[in-house]
Order: sequence, then C-alpha cells, then structure tokens
Amino acid sequence: MPRRHPLPARRRLYEILERSSVNDPFVRALHVFLMLLIVVNVTAVVLESVPSLRDAYRPLFMVIEIVSGVIFTVEYAARLWCAPEHTPWRHLPAWRARLRWLVHPQSIVDFLAIVPFYLIFWDIGGLRAFLLLRLFRFFKLARYSPGLTSLIDAIYSERRALVASGVILVGTVLLAASAMNLVERDVQPDKFGTIPDAMYWAIITLTTVGYGDVIPATPLGRVIASITAVAGLVMLALPVGIIASAFSREIHRRDFVITWSMVARVPIFSDLDAGEIASVMHSLRSQSCEAGEIVVRRGDEAHSMYLIASGEVEVLLPGETVRLGPGDFFGEASVLRRRRRGVTVRAATPCKLLVLDAEDLHRLIDSNPAMASHIDEVSQSRGGDRAV
Repeated sequence: MPRRHPLPARRRLYEILERSSVNDPFVRALHVFLMLLIVVNVTAVVLESVPSLRDAYRPLFMVIEIVSGVIFTVEYAARLWCAPEHTPWRHLPAWRARLRWLVHPQSIVDFLAIVPFYLIFWDIGGLRAFLLLRLFRFFKLARYSPGLTSLIDAIYSERRALVASGVILVGTVLLAASAMNLVERDVQPDKFGTIPDAMYWAIITLTTVGYGDVIPATPLGRVIASITAVAGLVMLALPVGIIASAFSREIHRRDFVITWSMVARVPIFSDLDAGEIASVMHSLRSQSCEAGEIVVRRGDEAHSMYLIASGEVEVLLPGETVRLGPGDFFGEASVLRRRRRGVTVRAATPCKLLVLDAEDLHRLIDSNPAMASHIDEVSQSRGGDRAV
C-alpha cells in the first residue's frame, strides 16, 4: 500500500487538538476555552429548565447555543479530518481511519453533543426531549480533564473486580429476596408474595436507602432484614473501595494527560507499532517539575528513566552543564547497567516528564531491538561520565 503523503497543516492541527505539546500556551489556552464553554453549556441547560429564567433570558440562551453549536461542530469536523494522523491508524487509508474515529466512544459523545444544535430549530414537541442531549457535553470534559481521564482509566483497570462485585451483589439480592419471600409471603402477599416483589425490598435495603414503604412484619423477617442491612454495608464498601484505591493510584501516577501523539513523537518510540505504544502509555507515568527542582541526584538508586515532554533539564557534569529538551531522555544508563546515578539532573525550566520504570524499560528493550539500539547509541555518544 503506498504511504500517504504527510500534510503538515493537518499534523499541526492534530497536535493542537490532542495536546501533544503540554507546555504550549496556545494549546493550553484553547483547551481551557473549550472546557469553559462546556461548563457554560451545562449551566445554561440547567438554568433553562427554570421557566422564569427561560422566559427572561431566552435570547441569551439562544446565543449560547448557537455559538457553542458552531464551535463544537467545527471541532468535530477538525477531529474527523485529523483522524488519519492518529498513531494507531496511520497505516490505514484516510477513509478507514476516519471511519474508525467515528465509532470511537469519545467521538460518539462529541456527535451527540452537537445534535441538539440542529434539533433546536425544529419546533416539534416530540423532539424537545432530544434537547437534553446537550447534557452530553458534560462528558466532553473527559477529553480535557486529567481527573476524569484518570477515573475512567481506574474503572477500566478494575473492571473485572467490579464485575465480580456486581455478581456478588446480584446473588445477595436473590438470596435475601428468596428468604423474605419464604418467611413473609403468607403475611404480606401483596409485598412479598413473589420473589420479584421481594427483590424490590432487597435492593432498597442492600443499598441502605430504606424507604420504609415495605417492611417485614414477622420476627424472623426482621432478623433477615437486619442481616440484609448489614450485608448492604459490605456490598457498598466493596466497589467503592476498589474504585477509590484504583483512582488514587491513577491520580498519583499522572500530573497531566498522556496522549497517543505525545508518546509517538518521542524519538525512541517512533518505531513502535500501535499495540506497543498502547503498552507504553499504560506503563508511563507523568511528573511535573518546577525550575530548579532536582529530578535525579547523584548516588541515588536508579529506578526509572525519564523522557522530556516539554521544558528543559540540566545535566550537572564535572566542569560543565548539558541541557536537554523536548524529545530527549535521560536516566537510561544507570537503569540498564543496574547501578546508582552517576550525575545530578535538575529542571532548568518548568517541565513535564514521562517516567518509565526500570522493569517496563527492560521489557520494552527485550521486545524491540530497534529501540534498544537507539538507546545504546545515545548512551555511547554521551560517554561513561555522562551516564545518568
């Protein structure tokens, strides 16, 4: 298949939309603007549900909708046009890359967010409910917020444990409902006459809501209800604890969102395929450093190598100082040779670093000879006294 000709304008637009450069003021300003626009939209939807406010500020709400609809439509079209630049799809024809993008979950959210803009001009009563789709714009924040991204990653990483918790919860509901049906069906046939009827009570009790509209009347039924209520605390604590611990782990791993484009533009990862880049993204954690902050100190144990996403660092060598910038990396020599750090590295400017732990680095090098060769060439060119 012939290789597509690169389009610099499309590539630059893709890097802007995907935040490839985490320290670019224009990129940061654009994404802050889009986040604020989403917040304004969601606020407008909520306030517009109040009849007095809707009547008093109808022109303002209309202006917000029109401006937002145009901007979100342009953003959607731009992302669709840039889809062939997405690293996993670069080997595909442009039309297939765009088709892949269209069915991506985040792209579907983007589409649902702009649909109301075109429905709002249709004065058909049956379509007014579709205007609530504007609330889908809230989920667009996941594209711009490290916190929401980390929460989604945390839930996905613990999906098996959460499914297991759901299975246990369903089993507990069935067990409690069956027991209550056996004990209470003759006393309260209208409320516990069948297991499905009793399941309503079991769900309300296990979730610790306890409306009080359905309660047991027999002593044994109250014992079962007490046990079910205590079990409900465990049922709630199980998934909450799983998500909380996973979210805490993810939020401490990442100071900023790591994107495909950000990883693919690092030279040592340029030869990796889509699956390997996905593995690298999962292994990387981000770290932000202020100017003058020590990143690694001479004599410390070498646990990680560092890749510079933005900003510059200074390698403090005997008698000289070497500056490294975006795309450069350091710390690999000590990790590969399993020895302590040979020099100190500090942040020369505010910088964003991608951190790859030693175990993951060894795994990547073992599976990718080209990457191992590139790292070895850079290490050789730096010399023994420059090994970090």
